[in-house]
Amino acid sequence: MENLYDVIVLGGGPAGLTAGIYLSRSKMKTLIVDTGSTGGQMNLTDKVVNYPGVLEGSGAEIAFTMRRQAQNFGCRIIVQAEISELDIGGKIKKIKIEDEGEFSARAVIIATGGIPRTLGLPSESKFKGKGISFCATCDGDFFTGKNIAVIGGGNSAIEEAVSLTKYAKQVTVIHEFDHFQAHAWAVSEAEKNPKINFLMEQTVTEFLGEDNLEAVVSVHKKTGKETRTEVSGVFLFIGYVPNTSMFKNIVKMNEREEIITDELMKTDVEGVFAAGDVRQKRYRQITTSVADGTIAAISATEYLSQQ
Repeated sequence: MENLYDVIVLGGGPAGLTAGIYLSRSKMKTLIVDTGSTGGQMNLTDKVVNYPGVLEGSGAEIAFTMRRQAQNFGCRIIVQAEISELDIGGKIKKIKIEDEGEFSARAVIIATGGIPRTLGLPSESKFKGKGISFCATCDGDFFTGKNIAVIGGGNSAIEEAVSLTKYAKQVTVIHEFDHFQAHAWAVSEAEKNPKINFLMEQTVTEFLGEDNLEAVVSVHKKTGKETRTEVSGVFLFIGYVPNTSMFKNIVKMNEREEIITDELMKTDVEGVFAAGDVRQKRYRQITTSVADGTIAAISATEYLSQQ
């Protein structure tokens, strides 16, 4: 009975950790399973200033605190897990983890988040880790005093462009539209920064260099004019792909392979809930993931009380 839980939470980002906190505090025997390290995409954010109650802190620091909270309430956490079998369609949900064994629970919360979206260019894979990065916090200081580019126009792209000016000599923001999707205050801060310039309505076509990245080539969408921007690094912030491949043909998804839930985070499978960036939703912030995790945990607790 040691490996029998009330709830198994798949994913240890802000949604999964929050679910773990609420479940464990409600005396639900809870297991969080993460295929990486806890924190998810939150770990990639250098500075969080809009999380209520936190004046300023890194995403990794917030994740560490969340993990400690969950563990203090009795939640077990397995990281770097290699999931070999998954059966969550029945009354009892089962999961097998290499080197750990089989675990079962009466309910599951899917909070597996997503991975950074890529452009899909052949030259992109060549320079991953050799100039192309998806994490300003991890790699920003490698480009101290150098010219870099940020590709994207959402909140992450604009906020991290500002953050990267701490290291870079010049930051060029390359965006495919003539306007940004980021919040107005974030755009205003970037526009006022003398280290940042903008290339708008651009389609990135190629990355150039020998052993390491040396330039990015883009084409203006209306005029067709080609621009070569000399850079030592490029940071991509163009969205994410939900980590839902293991749940295909199990729970209902939309055309973008995001899990469909109702407002209580219930999926179309009894006893299976989803929370955070893995589910169909419009807004994706740490706060929205935390809210999802809270609702999913309360819903799962209510579900179990009725069994």
